[in-house]
Amino acid sequence: MEKNRGIKRLFFALIYSWQGFKSALKNEEAFKQEFVAFIALAIISFFLDVTAIERLMMITTVVLVMIIEVLNSAIEAVVDRVSTDKHKLSGRAKDYGSFAVLMSIFIATATWLTILLN
Repeated sequence: MEKNRGIKRLFFALIYSWQGFKSALKNEEAFKQEFVAFIALAIISFFLDVTAIERLMMITTVVLVMIIEVLNSAIEAVVDRVSTDKHKLSGRAKDYGSFAVLMSIFIATATWLTILLN
């Protein structure tokens, strides 16, 4: 089978990305909550007395949380696809993904607080 190249590859990549976004909104409660927080915080950031770079950092850290949440969901989906049986390695993989999300939330919170309280 011939691989898509150029504009056609880009088109299909955008389609698959859009499908992933819709699936995350439909199936992942944590992602839904983070997306709502992203919209609210992005809007709020435009009413704050911060520089453009600070605003970009604030918004980027919230996007980072969503990115890591989606990666965590992907890990969970693959683990569950392989087996839903309890296994210490499956649990460890899911725990690592969850920890990554938590760390990204800490980074976002620290960034916002540092900018707002400075």
